[in-house]
Amino acid sequence: MKIAISILLTALTLFAKEMSPSDVYSQVTLLKEHAHYILKSYNVKHDHEGIETRVLSHTNLKPRNAFQKTYEIMIKLNVLRETHGMVRIEPVNIAPTLNLHPDLVYEQVRRLLEEFRIFEARSDMKEETYKPMAFKGKTPVGVFNALSAVSEALDEINGGKFTPTYVYAENIRALDDVTLILNALRIEDNTIPAKIKKDATSRDSFDVAIKTLQKIKQLQILSGIEHVDFSEFEKGAHAPSDVFTMTQMILAELQTLKAYLKIDSSTVPAYLSDDKTPVEVNQLMGWNLIKLNQISSLIKEEK
Repeated sequence: MKIAISILLTALTLFAKEMSPSDVYSQVTLLKEHAHYILKSYNVKHDHEGIETRVLSHTNLKPRNAFQKTYEIMIKLNVLRETHGMVRIEPVNIAPTLNLHPDLVYEQVRRLLEEFRIFEARSDMKEETYKPMAFKGKTPVGVFNALSAVSEALDEINGGKFTPTYVYAENIRALDDVTLILNALRIEDNTIPAKIKKDATSRDSFDVAIKTLQKIKQLQILSGIEHVDFSEFEKGAHAPSDVFTMTQMILAELQTLKAYLKIDSSTVPAYLSDDKTPVEVNQLMGWNLIKLNQISSLIKEEK
């Protein structure tokens, strides 16, 4: 009997501890502390209250959306690293997951914390330690909002936001994902890039992003996949940085389609090419939408 109990206890310890949104939120507050510490170290004026208000969302976001926000933060940390003569670090990517668990967001936040500490050490800043606070009742949208505040703080540290070149690179990643989905569905793709809109602005690209998310939502509903309503995001600014964020949400939602189709292939890394314009971004995003609009369901076509 003692042996059986011992085996049972040993088996229980083999399973990793599950993290809740509250656990993740606790770690994100540490990210905010480090961001504020760097702002203070560089004497950068910080609009803390304004940021907290601007980034507030109430929609039904999922852990996958928060996970994608950690990717955005890593890109901004890379901008900070390059500004200070450090080499870029490729953000961690994962295979497509249908229902991403908060555990994975927790792991990403812990990685970001270490990246903040590394930057501080490399910049010869005094080592600061922050103790995590315990929280209860936090939700994925609460985690997303807290991560958004960190992302905005990094904009203030970097002295700017994403350019169209960064947005274009992320939409190339989306193009690759959409192509994988079409191939898995055996849909012959004879599309060509969208018509060039010579006066296209970031607002135009933002509108295309919303239409793309609506198309993905339609496919998710038809397939019984938990979906997100992004209509709330239509309010506010529509700068390249906002289009970048919406592209991240597109990438997050595309992963559910890939997982549903059992496409076990991570999204390709981003590649920054020569300077891109809002017109080029708009054309590429329009092409992604044209490709997606060929899909009527996630049932493979018979050859």
